[in-house]
Amino acid sequence: MKDQRQGAAFYARARLLGGVAWLVLGVTATHAQSLTAVPPVPVVAAAPSDGLGTDGYYLESDLLIRDDKTQTLTARGDVEARYQGRTLRAEEVIYDTKAGVITAKGKVALINADGTAQFADEMTLDKDLKAGFALGFSARMDKNVKIAAASAIRRNENIQELNQAIYTPCEVCAEKPTPTWSVAADRVVQDKQRQLVYYKNAVIRLWGAPLMYLPVFWHPDPQATRSSGFLTPKLGASKRRGMSYQQPYLYVISPSQDIVVSPQINSSVNPFLNVNWRKRFYSGYAEVRAGFTYEKDIDNRGERFGEATARSYILAKGAFDINDKWKWGFSAERASDKLLFDNYNINDVYAQRGLFTSEDRRLSSQVYTTRQDKSSFLSVSAVSVQGLRVSGIDAVTGLASFENTDAFPLIGPLVEGRWQPDAPVLGGRLRVQGSGVVLTRAESQFNAALDGADSQRGSINADWRSNITLKSGMRLSPFVQARGDAYRVSDLPGANDSKSYSRGLAVTGVDFSYPFFKALKGGTVVLEPLAQVAAGSKSSRVPIVVGTSGATTYLYNEDSTSFEFDETNLFRANKSPGFDLYEGGQRLNIGGRATVKYDDGRGASLLLGRSFRSDKDLVLPSRSGLQDKSSDWIVTGTVTPIRGVNAFVRTRYAPDLADNKFRRIEAGVDAYRERASGSIRYIRDNQDASGSRLETFEMRGQLNLTKRWGLTAYGQNDVVAGVWRRRDLGVVYNDDCIRIDVIYQNEDRFSQVSTGGLKLKSDESIVLRLTLATLGDTGYSDY
Repeated sequence: MKDQRQGAAFYARARLLGGVAWLVLGVTATHAQSLTAVPPVPVVAAAPSDGLGTDGYYLESDLLIRDDKTQTLTARGDVEARYQGRTLRAEEVIYDTKAGVITAKGKVALINADGTAQFADEMTLDKDLKAGFALGFSARMDKNVKIAAASAIRRNENIQELNQAIYTPCEVCAEKPTPTWSVAADRVVQDKQRQLVYYKNAVIRLWGAPLMYLPVFWHPDPQATRSSGFLTPKLGASKRRGMSYQQPYLYVISPSQDIVVSPQINSSVNPFLNVNWRKRFYSGYAEVRAGFTYEKDIDNRGERFGEATARSYILAKGAFDINDKWKWGFSAERASDKLLFDNYNINDVYAQRGLFTSEDRRLSSQVYTTRQDKSSFLSVSAVSVQGLRVSGIDAVTGLASFENTDAFPLIGPLVEGRWQPDAPVLGGRLRVQGSGVVLTRAESQFNAALDGADSQRGSINADWRSNITLKSGMRLSPFVQARGDAYRVSDLPGANDSKSYSRGLAVTGVDFSYPFFKALKGGTVVLEPLAQVAAGSKSSRVPIVVGTSGATTYLYNEDSTSFEFDETNLFRANKSPGFDLYEGGQRLNIGGRATVKYDDGRGASLLLGRSFRSDKDLVLPSRSGLQDKSSDWIVTGTVTPIRGVNAFVRTRYAPDLADNKFRRIEAGVDAYRERASGSIRYIRDNQDASGSRLETFEMRGQLNLTKRWGLTAYGQNDVVAGVWRRRDLGVVYNDDCIRIDVIYQNEDRFSQVSTGGLKLKSDESIVLRLTLATLGDTGYSDY
């Protein structure tokens, strides 16, 4: 029979017994949380669901003894105490009222409200629960983390330690007594005031075998919101840099500001220092990545030559709210060397940091401001570009050259605006747009010996469209577009004065669609004929006459060089991506779309279309397939034959060509199954935007040989050059708490050569990637 006669008296003095949770030391990895402008607000614990509320307590035992002579209270036999959602179980609990000491003995278990638990053979605490110790201590924490120690000691509110401790997030049971990986240390000390965890004689083990011994090291306290400390190191090896070790260190400057200093130590070349500074402001944020070294040129084998000089980069961004409508921001991207990011393996370089999207191997620095409300948008910006792409390879010497950054225009200011009234206009939607830009070039993009052409453009456009659905189900969408452009171009080759040009453009037409729907057993099918009729101004490019004789005409085209005819613009009245080139004339765009979907995830779609015009149009690029009266055929299709397998094809077919009728084709397959996953991509373009032939093949995949072992592969083939640009082959091991990748990489990269210029050479490396469970993302990009 349970005896609760003196439970209230006992627990009134010892009701905070559940606080022994402080004995748990979370030996987990550093995790740099997102920055906040102010310190986080403490979370107030919800009342437990055991009916005791936040202040109630409960104690039961087989026997409760009060000894006035020794001034002790003893609960013995299946002792269970509950308070604020915690449950403490032990064979015996003794409270020495004179000494102010609480002792729990025999299979002590503390279960917290969140399901985590701590265990010990014996726990001893002072009455204020500010100091104490436990013998035979162990704990089960969140994310399957387990900790065990011969003893756990809390010296005061700030200093706690474990002796002969071991930490692991891996599964441990009778059948698997040795965890996949663990960290053991003679002593682990948690300093809450400094927000650090210190280790003495720590050993990291894999499958019980010692991997690394560290006599002393430390990391930020995982229980702290954010704190300074070492992050996960990075190891690598390559021909260029030899062996490489990179050790990031996070320094928390304030609750809203931190910096990561990450020196890269290389065996073949000088060290490279990376830094990443972040700060959260009340109205926005700023981040600056930068790197620096002092080194000579290096080739693909790590050989140094030439003069030593400072080499650096910066990748910065920021975005701020002025008020609820206005914002401003910036990005700063520059590198001292064209191959700096390749030589030192700097990752996540070509990400979007400003208002405009980034391009591969091009850095853009931007400053901008925007205003937006429900009916209008305005942006004012300036952009500067640095080119890092290889522009050509000499057929005789094999030397490559880079694109000329001075030939890129300084764009600014660039002003773009849009306004749309809330109420319909003539039964349709009216949109008014304006655009203006100033371009300044230091050198000509055609001849580096000549000054570049400077230009200004201003445009205004009105677009009206309505939608009508007839009783038959046919949908009509009449539209009218009108635009005016004004240009001024100066510093043209052979011209001493500026040239001006203006034009007015207009088009009207109607879009037709007539969808047919049919229900299938377990799915649906939709057939939709599509058509567009448009008539208006002729196609136009900006002609600037150079010289008094008028013998030379400069066809100005700055923003429409990447013209591509595909399914995305088949039914656009003006298919040009920019302002300088305009598609006009009388034309008919027709096509059809079919879509089949099943409830089990299977499906397919097909789009077929073509454009017809009344006359040939030599203003449009020849590679676009739109110059003739009948355009190329646009064909796109997707298919999902089974769940987890998707295939697609996008192509432009020219039936009138004698050969190479498929001007452009892009196809791919993605497959995700239980034992294997992978993707294949194939692209062929008879003439890309730069005028060159493009043909590439890319594949990647992973095959799971067993539940834990697998093979990975990646390949990229340049069909035009007849070489594999990159080949990766790897072995992967993966279980519940670890992933190990060993990857061999063979990559063709451009390398500086001592005779001057660049040459494409093979670079081999072996990469080891070790991912341990609970060693979370640092919140920073990899360097």
